[in-house]
Amino acid sequence: MYTHMNQIKEEVYGTLLTENTLGTHHDHFLNFHFDFDVDGHDNSFVESKLLAKSASDKRSPRKNYWTVVPKTAKTESDARIHLGSGAAELSVVNPNKKTKIGNQVGYRLLPGTVANNIIPDGDYPEFRCGFNKYNVWVTRYNKSEKWAGGVYTDQSRGVDNLATWSLRNREIENKDIVVWYTLGFHHVPSQEDFPIMPTVISGFEIKPTNFFEHNPTLGLKIHG
Repeated sequence: MYTHMNQIKEEVYGTLLTENTLGTHHDHFLNFHFDFDVDGHDNSFVESKLLAKSASDKRSPRKNYWTVVPKTAKTESDARIHLGSGAAELSVVNPNKKTKIGNQVGYRLLPGTVANNIIPDGDYPEFRCGFNKYNVWVTRYNKSEKWAGGVYTDQSRGVDNLATWSLRNREIENKDIVVWYTLGFHHVPSQEDFPIMPTVISGFEIKPTNFFEHNPTLGLKIHG
C-alpha cells in the first residue's frame, strides 16, 4: 500500500492519485461506423496526400509549393490508414456522379484527436480491439459486419471483428462501402482526475466536398 510517491520503487503501471489509490494508465478508443451512400450505393474511397514540391517556374519568387496527389483505394488493404504520418484528405466519392464542371461528388472525413495503438500484436486486449491497429479502415458492405469489436466484445476471441473481415481484401472501388474511423486518446491519470474525472472533449467532422454546385447557404434568408 502506498501513501506517497517516494515509496514506489517498482513499475506500478499508474499514477498515485491519493493514499492507496492508483490511476492505471489506459487508452480510450471509440470506433465509428459510416455506411456512406453518396448519391447512390456505388462509392469509392480516396486518400489525397498533400506533398511539397520544388517550383520549376523561374519567374516565380516561390521556391516550393504543395500539391494534392489523390489515390483511389482498389481493395480493403489499400484503405487501412495510420493518421498523423503526413497531411492527407480522406473522402468518399461517387465516381459515377459529377458536378456541372466535372468534380466527383463526395463527402470528406475530417479526423479529430489522433491516437495510435502502442500495444504490440499478440497481447490479449488486441484480440478484441483489432480495430485500433489503424485509424481508418474501409470494407465492402456486408449487413452482418456491424460491430468493429464483434457482436460480443467482452467474449471475443478475435475471429469475428473488423480486423478479421478486412483480411478478405475485397474490392472496394466503385462498390457499396463502409468507412470505419477510430478516435482515441491515451490517458495518463493525474490527481485532477480523482475522484471525478473532468470531461475530455474530442470529435470529427463529415463535410460535403464538391457535393453541391456552390455554397448551399447562398440565398438563405436570415431571420433576426
